Amino acid sequence: MSTPVDASAQGVWEELVTTALLGTERRTPPGGAVGREAPVVLLDAAAAETVRRRAGLRPARAAALPEPAPEDPRPALPRAAARRLALLLADRPGAGGGGRRGTAPDLMELLPQWLAAANGQGYAAPAEALPALLDAARGRTDLRPATLAFAGPRAMWLARLNPDWRFALRAAPGGDAAPPQDAERVRQLWQEGLFAERVALLAAIRAREPAAARELLSTTWATERAEDRLMFLDSLRTGLGADDEPFLEQALADRSRNVRATAAELLSALPGSALAGRMAARAAACVAVDRTRETPAITVEAPHECDASMERDGVVPKAPAGRGERSWWLGQLVEAAPLGTWPGRLGGRTPAEIVALPVTDDWRSELHAAWCRAAVRQRDALWARALLGAPGAPEAGGPGAVSLAERAKLLGTLGSAERAEWVAGFISAHGLSEAFQLLGGCAVPWAPPLGRAVVDALNIARDAGSYPWSFSGVMGLAERCLDPCEAGRLEGLTAVPDESEDASPGAGGYWAEAFQRLVTTLRLRATMAEELGVS
Repeated sequence: MSTPVDASAQGVWEELVTTALLGTERRTPPGGAVGREAPVVLLDAAAAETVRRRAGLRPARAAALPEPAPEDPRPALPRAAARRLALLLADRPGAGGGGRRGTAPDLMELLPQWLAAANGQGYAAPAEALPALLDAARGRTDLRPATLAFAGPRAMWLARLNPDWRFALRAAPGGDAAPPQDAERVRQLWQEGLFAERVALLAAIRAREPAAARELLSTTWATERAEDRLMFLDSLRTGLGADDEPFLEQALADRSRNVRATAAELLSALPGSALAGRMAARAAACVAVDRTRETPAITVEAPHECDASMERDGVVPKAPAGRGERSWWLGQLVEAAPLGTWPGRLGGRTPAEIVALPVTDDWRSELHAAWCRAAVRQRDALWARALLGAPGAPEAGGPGAVSLAERAKLLGTLGSAERAEWVAGFISAHGLSEAFQLLGGCAVPWAPPLGRAVVDALNIARDAGSYPWSFSGVMGLAERCLDPCEAGRLEGLTAVPDESEDASPGAGGYWAEAFQRLVTTLRLRATMAEELGVS
């Protein structure tokens, strides 16, 4: 049985809330009403108390109005493109689990491409779209650079008023598109700013004046925390040059092992540095050509110890679990040595001829993997081509060859056209089962030979009666990366094919649906480009 509660005036609201939570059958509301009248009495009392609480607010001094938002001088977005942006931002992934996606395009996955096109045309974001743009960038970090570039100075103004959008202020020092021009303001921000602001400041200055950024970093280097020194040092990758060598040589004596390792990595990317010369001498002592054999072969004598000088130059002495110490040390030496070391050391051979030589005592995989890392670090396309080999060669997908992950990195050293041609050849020879990682590094839209190779491989899988789910990743990439002009050529694949006896049940319908979605998405992308005035 409930008991009336004689609540004091100050605790009336709390008592009303408690009674509502427990229910009027278990607790009598203020006033003592019971039975069917109790809920009505409770609601009336809550309404009256709400009015009393609002009327009882004491007036306070009005807060100062914020400064007006800055003007955005860029041209306004065309109306059709503005309506498209609103649709893209309003789309949300379905809450359902597995099953068919249907034929409708995934609009949120098209937003990055739309933003890139809008930025390429130099348009300003509509003011009414800024909150939704910032919300989208808050949830997806991959959208932030393009979103903030499109949103412009007004987004920074909004970000200062809403804590949820503070991430935008960390994109550039002070939330501006460029570092401060005043030297005193730069010094103050560097010495007193938040860590994220200091990282952004250093990166912004490095992109424009590499020497000035290095000098700014040197003013506080000795007093920075180890983890901060590591982040600051990483910014020197931008515009890395010979002028950075003295600073990086000093960092080789840093008390932090991670800082030493990063400094050594950066120095090894400078083929003319003293560290690169030391690593070349060590690596060359381990690798030679055995001319006593009927067929010349590379012989390897891995280091027997990791001395103090090697450790100072960035060689990590302790090998990971399951890895031999000598092979671990060898890989680090070869990776850090300039690739120009090897033609002279190995009989004047070209990179392709060196890679083709047999390697004794099962050192081939270790040696080639180290050369791969060196080619990526030194951005050496000649060595990358040699290590990649012909895309249709049988060993391209076989064991003991350069791994798929290493191939993806090597392809990044080539130009976009050559990269697309190589991946197209790989797909034609080996299919799509291992191509997803390679496709991710190709320029968008895909070059015609690459697009045709992907569509042909999908068509082969469709004719084989496989379920399209195995190729959903590639199909998703195709929706975003195929040239929209391919839509007409794909029309014939949107019909449900006749299923063979050995085909998976219902696979034809799923394939037809997937191709319908692909065609619909390509046509939408073409419309988006027209709306933005992209030729």
